[in-house]
Amino acid sequence: MEMGRLEAEVKRLEAEYNMFFTHRSPKPPLETRKRVDAVVKKHDRAYIQNTADRFRFLTIQTRYAKLCELWERQMNAHDYGKPKRFGSGAPMPAAAAPAAAKPAEKPASAEATAGKPVEKPAAKPEAPAGERLVHVANLRDAAAEGDRVKELYDRLAEARKQTGEAPLAFDRVAALVKAQMEKYSAGGGEVAFRVAMKDGKVSLTVKPVKDGE
Repeated sequence: MEMGRLEAEVKRLEAEYNMFFTHRSPKPPLETRKRVDAVVKKHDRAYIQNTADRFRFLTIQTRYAKLCELWERQMNAHDYGKPKRFGSGAPMPAAAAPAAAKPAEKPASAEATAGKPVEKPAAKPEAPAGERLVHVANLRDAAAEGDRVKELYDRLAEARKQTGEAPLAFDRVAALVKAQMEKYSAGGGEVAFRVAMKDGKVSLTVKPVKDGE
C-alpha cells in the first residue's frame, strides 16, 4: 500500500514538472518534490521486510533518481535559455564542456591578498602512479543526493565496461553506498567515493572527507 502511494506521488510530481516545462504552470513544484524526497528518504533509511516491497521501492527509487537528474538538466536549460534537448547540432551543456576549455585559475599573489581572507579551492585527489582516476563523488546524504549516486553508478558501470568487467546491479551499488555512509558519515560529514582504473581493473574506494580536503 505504501509503495503504491509513493509511486503515485512520483507520477504526480512528474506530471507537475511536465506542466511547468510546457509553461502550463508558472513555477516548479518544489513543495511536492520536497514531500516526495522526504518519503523516499524515510523508506531508504527504514528496513523493508517484505521482499517484494523492497524490490519495488528500489525500482521506484532508481526511476526517481533518473527523473531528478532529468529535471535538474531541464531546469538549467530553462533558467539560462538553453534548449532542453541536446541533439547532434545543439550546444553542449556547460556541465559537459571539456575541462580544457576552462581557463586555468591562477593563485592569488600575497601582495594582492594582503589583509584579506583567501578562500582556498578544494584540493583534487591525486591518483597513485599507474592509476587513472575516473570519478570522485563526495556525498553527505545519499538519500537526498540520488542524482549523484546515480552518476557514481553510471561512471562505475562505464569504467567496468571499458575493462571488460560485468556491470554491477544498481541496487547493489546503492546498498553499498548506504552502508558506507552509515559507517563513515557520523556527525553529518562527507564521504568520498572514488572510482579508479589500474592494470585493467576498476576499483571503488571509500573514505571520510576531513576538514580542509
